[in-house]
Amino acid sequence: MSDQGKKTTWGKRLASGLAAWRFGSVVGVFLLVVGALGWRLVDLHVVDNEFLRKQGDVRTIRVESIDAHRGMITDRYDEPLAVSTPVQTIWANPSEADPTEPRLTNLARLLDISEASLRKRIQDYAGREFIYLRRKVQPDLAREVMALDINGVYTRQEYRRYYPAGEVTAHVVGFTDIDERGQEGLELAYNPWLSGETGLKRVLKDNRGRVIKDLTLIRDASPGRNLALSIDLRLQYLAYRELKAVVAAHNARGGTLVMLDVDTGEVLAMVNQGSYNPNDRSQLAAENLRNKAITDLFEPGSTMKPITMAAALESGRYTVDSTIDTNPGFRRFGRFTIRDHRNYGVMDMTEIIVKSSNVGISRIATDLGGDVIRDLYARLGLGQPTGIGFPGEAVGVLPAPPKWRPVEEATLSYGYGMSVNALQLAQAYMVIANGGVRYPLSLMRRDEKPTGERVLSEQVTFQVRNMLREAVARGTGKRAQPGFYSAGGKTGTVHLVGAQGYEDSQYKAIFAGMAPIDNPRLVTVVAVDAPQSGEYYGGEVAAPVFSRVMSDALRLLNVKPELEVGKMKHGAPAAGERG
Repeated sequence: MSDQGKKTTWGKRLASGLAAWRFGSVVGVFLLVVGALGWRLVDLHVVDNEFLRKQGDVRTIRVESIDAHRGMITDRYDEPLAVSTPVQTIWANPSEADPTEPRLTNLARLLDISEASLRKRIQDYAGREFIYLRRKVQPDLAREVMALDINGVYTRQEYRRYYPAGEVTAHVVGFTDIDERGQEGLELAYNPWLSGETGLKRVLKDNRGRVIKDLTLIRDASPGRNLALSIDLRLQYLAYRELKAVVAAHNARGGTLVMLDVDTGEVLAMVNQGSYNPNDRSQLAAENLRNKAITDLFEPGSTMKPITMAAALESGRYTVDSTIDTNPGFRRFGRFTIRDHRNYGVMDMTEIIVKSSNVGISRIATDLGGDVIRDLYARLGLGQPTGIGFPGEAVGVLPAPPKWRPVEEATLSYGYGMSVNALQLAQAYMVIANGGVRYPLSLMRRDEKPTGERVLSEQVTFQVRNMLREAVARGTGKRAQPGFYSAGGKTGTVHLVGAQGYEDSQYKAIFAGMAPIDNPRLVTVVAVDAPQSGEYYGGEVAAPVFSRVMSDALRLLNVKPELEVGKMKHGAPAAGERG
């Protein structure tokens, strides 16, 4: 064989050997890979199956929150004022949902949302795992949604706040947002108390995100605590009805009414106009959110005259038989003039209250000095927080100049140059009603009588109550007489303050009083803003509301009627006695 032939044969043998080696190598590697995979499978399934279990759990076990049931708010007799009811929330996992799904048309119709918007949201948030579709719907609607069987659409239970008394208790109770966080009123003030604590649980879900099984409880939900108010819902309803009626009848800008229990300081009724329905906030107006009985300040006017009279009697310089010369029916202080409706001449202390004499009470104030009057006002709680803890409470203004000018002493004596809210005014009258003890006020139900502070003697308060009795029986408060019960109180009519100072044609009509006058059970303050029907005096507008509310309230509280009072004839105040 030639050398060339030998070379050719050797080359073929080499190529054949390389091919066999390559084939063997590939087969060997393949067998090694198969062996490794086989061993890993045996290892995972037989020797160490913990890894697969953990990976399965990661894909099927989730931790979910357990909503805490918000505490209930009730009146003093456990009538519900705010309750949380279970509802359903519709949500979607966009990473699972198909924006071209035909059944989304029916879903949009059920949820009353735009179909185009629904599909766009699912498409735009495809990288997310959670979006809300509709919050807090009725369970029946949720069942219809789930019956569509749309991939990636789910429901979860939540709670929705409901207010059975609606607008009647709106300003006291307030409301929550969609996540049940307090936004106004006592819902806001007591939010931590009412909220409770969310729980956690571990659940097993299928590949569509539906809960198959509750596995373990991580932390139980702690429900919120209930809140029992001092409000008597029966009295709240009748107060709201009468206040709403008078505001409508006089085309007034608004109004407020506060009723206190004389012996405990509990707020039994607190209503305002205008109001709002916390169950339907689609027409909510910001100006109607305020609890005006606590947040709005005003000059109390002639309702302060009995307090000034109490300061005079307490000083020992005056008795009920003392007389004051009010001639010629006015007083001048530089460019300021104080007037009565007419010249009443010489009057005793009771007649000054009955006739609501500015000149008479101002002469007493000038003699006593501003500090004496201011001191009693402060002891009665004016110019200070009431302590009820209501959001946005205004404390008012009680002046304390280094040196009192005579005109400042005079105007302070009949409620100008200072400001109060309706609750503070009611508290001051409560002290007169209960014999001189100032109790801390409360919007919470009290099971025991609180400890009070004596700020006036029983004798002085008894004498002032008799003056207030006469003011209702034959003075400016005749229209306040509550049917078969005796009452005492004082009217007030003050100019409202505008951007340029006092408004000449805008008034606030006020009445503050108590009943039955011999043993007072209730104190009520009524204030009506800017009545426009022609009548605007406190004795014409506010006093009749007091009469109707107190008559019904005392009857509901089973207070024995005084039949002889019912035989009295009641008429309008005489000319010049409109307070």
